Amino acid sequence: MPRKLLLCLAAAAALSACKGEDTSTPAPAASPDAAATPAAHTFSPGINAADFSEMVKTLASDEFEGRAPGSKGEELTVNYIRDQMQRIGLQPGNGDSWFQDVPMTETTADESTVLKITQGGKTTELKFGTDMVVGTRTGQAEVKVDASDLVFVGYGVDAPEQKWNDYAGQDWKGKTVVMFVNDPGFHVDDEKLFDGKRMTYYGRWTYKFEEAARKGAAAALIVHDTAGASYGWDVVKNSWAGPQYDLPAKDDPETRIPVQGWLSAEAAKALFAGAGLDLAQAYKDASKRGFKPVPLKATAAVDLKSQIAQKQSRNVVGVLPGSKRADEAVLYMAHWDHLGKHEGEEGDNIYNGAVDNATGVAGILEVAEAMAHQDPKPERSVVFLAVTLEESGLLGSKYYVAHPTFPLDKIAGVINIDAMSVAGRAKDVTVTGFGSSELEDILKPLAAAQDRTLHGETSVQSGFYFRSDHFNFAKAGVPALYADGGEDLRDGGVEAGRKAAADYGNNRYHGPKDEFDATTWKLDGTVEDLELMYGVGKELAGGDRWPNWYEGNPFKAARDEMMKNKAPGPVESSLLD
Repeated sequence: MPRKLLLCLAAAAALSACKGEDTSTPAPAASPDAAATPAAHTFSPGINAADFSEMVKTLASDEFEGRAPGSKGEELTVNYIRDQMQRIGLQPGNGDSWFQDVPMTETTADESTVLKITQGGKTTELKFGTDMVVGTRTGQAEVKVDASDLVFVGYGVDAPEQKWNDYAGQDWKGKTVVMFVNDPGFHVDDEKLFDGKRMTYYGRWTYKFEEAARKGAAAALIVHDTAGASYGWDVVKNSWAGPQYDLPAKDDPETRIPVQGWLSAEAAKALFAGAGLDLAQAYKDASKRGFKPVPLKATAAVDLKSQIAQKQSRNVVGVLPGSKRADEAVLYMAHWDHLGKHEGEEGDNIYNGAVDNATGVAGILEVAEAMAHQDPKPERSVVFLAVTLEESGLLGSKYYVAHPTFPLDKIAGVINIDAMSVAGRAKDVTVTGFGSSELEDILKPLAAAQDRTLHGETSVQSGFYFRSDHFNFAKAGVPALYADGGEDLRDGGVEAGRKAAADYGNNRYHGPKDEFDATTWKLDGTVEDLELMYGVGKELAGGDRWPNWYEGNPFKAARDEMMKNKAPGPVESSLLD
């Protein structure tokens, strides 16, 4: 989830994806046709809280064991979603199949691994989970780094258009780079650097590891700080423990660094002090133009052993065929996976993922129900896509974009639902990445009809736009909308909204307490949000317009290229007549 969670999650946010890694230990798989016994509930047409609650309760139940990819929970989950799609009247969306197989490499690091830092003639062993977390995406059972020089590379950014290169002037082969999370300028409040407080893709931890790999480094370590990452160390620790999933190299040919991970703030402070550096000053120095890499007068060594298994997970795809232009599509999506069951953990060890993201899956199914019963029927086809492996780096959506069931130039727009607000009705709507595409032109009058206004996410420093599955479509050029309930609640205002966000982020997000709670959830606002998302898709599926990205958006060039031979659709929405 990777993303704004419950009213922007001003206090905490996803490490993924919804973003982060899967932390489950898969249980023995059930038979392919296994599914939970359906509850005695009669579903009704349209969007309503009772049907929504029933689906969330099922998906987030202990029986589904946290919906980990490759586990019994996956079998129950994907078959439940398929059964709901069949009940609604959708058709299989991947040829004659409801499923799209997503290959994955499962890597489970040995948590007894230590990272040895030798500095000033003394060797310190950093412990997994306490001082650091490390992993590998290479698919290799053992990866060794020995006597690798540690070098501080600021924010680990090479951005030509920003005239910024933290790697300039050195050969990085065999070295271990240490860097800060977020963008240059963030920690010193310099609005003239990059996008100021708004995180760019250069600030995401995923980019930093990718860039270090491109530079040829042997290992990369990010210094954790809660403000810069927008989540605490516990989120890092929980998300990097247990099985981690990746697409196989053949399906994702980008360069991969042998070892990547995080240092706790305490471990980093000691490392910098050992080199005669002050960590607080280093944040300032790294935000100055002309920053040069700084040797940390230390070497790193790690013998990382991992269990490797080749597995597969599944996306679930249903389609409501269009009545007039069935070859064109509008696509709704939500990720079904969560963090599974943590064997050996005391107490409640099932990470149910009710808000993240049983709400999103129930949401797209509710929209499907409304679409299937609307009159007139949608002229374009409407695809409902429940993707896997979001918590592992948006892998299910990444695979779908590489192997779409509709050509990308035939998809008019994507609507992503990830971690819906359950805090009640709001006066506003939060659009993550506000000001991105013309899909907002459709959303705005619908929100106005609910007496609501649009605005961007509050925590612009958190990079929510890069943390959920719509981002893979955006990178490919397809306009994608990512919006849900705002933080200005009709009951309690902004103060109540932010309090609810902080409570979820601090106490339930990516933890075993993210469970369905009929006593505290206020679903009148959730229903309103779903009505908005339905309205956007209804308008788009009922017309012939082709929304684009706004001028200046970095994804517009890709959309323009794929659409250059298409006649443009009408610019005005019928909602504005």
